[in-house]
Amino acid sequence: MFSRFATLSLLVCALPACATDADPSDTTAAGEPVIHEADWTAVQYLDHTHVCSLPGAGEDVRCHAHILVDTDGAHPFATTTPSGFGPTDLRSAYAITSSGSSTTTIAIVDAFGYPNAESDLATYRTQFGLPACTTANGCFTKVNQTGGTTFPATNTGWSQETALDLDMASAMCPNCKILLVEGTSATFANLATAVNRAATMGAHVISNSYGGGESGSTSSESAYNHAGVAITASSGDAGFGVEFPASSPHVIAVGGTHLVKDTTTRGFTETVWSGAGSGCSTTYAKPTWQHDTGCARRTVADVSAVADPNTGVAVFGPASSTTSAWLVFGGTSVAAPLIGGVYAANGGTVTFGSDPYANTTALNDVTSGSNGTCSPAYLCTAAVGYDGPTGLGTPIGTTAF
Repeated sequence: MFSRFATLSLLVCALPACATDADPSDTTAAGEPVIHEADWTAVQYLDHTHVCSLPGAGEDVRCHAHILVDTDGAHPFATTTPSGFGPTDLRSAYAITSSGSSTTTIAIVDAFGYPNAESDLATYRTQFGLPACTTANGCFTKVNQTGGTTFPATNTGWSQETALDLDMASAMCPNCKILLVEGTSATFANLATAVNRAATMGAHVISNSYGGGESGSTSSESAYNHAGVAITASSGDAGFGVEFPASSPHVIAVGGTHLVKDTTTRGFTETVWSGAGSGCSTTYAKPTWQHDTGCARRTVADVSAVADPNTGVAVFGPASSTTSAWLVFGGTSVAAPLIGGVYAANGGTVTFGSDPYANTTALNDVTSGSNGTCSPAYLCTAAVGYDGPTGLGTPIGTTAF
């Protein structure tokens, strides 16, 4: 169906950074090269694209997921075994040792329906040895924005976004319960209703991987104001510029990095992902715990995690409207549920986005890279301490969360 396998072995052999366990002669029964979890470098030269279209008539937001595409540029880079970072790599990169508790619920809020959410999630979790999370064992719940079980129309791009969110939450907090709330469509009003539904149903963490312009968002902002609940929001995937709900002072705005393995003590290095959103809100007040001087109002982001599709994560989800496969994703849509999972693995109470600001020593400071040109420069260029694209940095364990 796809042409990817014609060039895959060349990519593996040509890259000096390929993992030492890569074996270009390793093949599936169908003769296709196997790419192991650590071999994400084998696909880093492929292009990537948005999975969600720009907002159309009656829509306000776009999801922030990017997917690696085949060499023809028209189809997802889909494989029969995982490529990209898996749970072991991600937990190692961010020093996450807790697996969380079944008393903690992570809610994923996305638009439209995803009929195969539970079965695709089961494939991901089985592949990586994570405990089963099903409706039958009480771990997985899926509802619409009013709490019912009549689900919205299916949208493949948003289903891909949802698969990514479910898998990242699972990777970081495998023992947590998962609540998927499907908004009727990609509007501020419907997604706000879905966020409120998640809070009503007792979610401890609510992850949101979408955004739109601040204009018209104020009538929905109260939905993201739930004391004691960690609400994460992706900062964007188009570089310097602010989107809502990341600009809400009541959420944890999550920026993005380029994450690579290296020989340092940590074993990983991070720089700014050029697509990460950042900047100054024109609408929302600066929270009391945020003290940067370049924005009179709310500054985005607070913290960050991997987001570059070229150092992307393995996800099992829809390759088309009819088939599922292993895919590679990036975008701050990776970072938001990943950070949500870190909050869940901690399991403590939160005070909106303030906790990382009180625990900066428990964060990896990202000090190089940019997402554009701006003034003052720290709003789009990494710096020692706080900067826009990566906030205060990335997790070193769960202490800051």
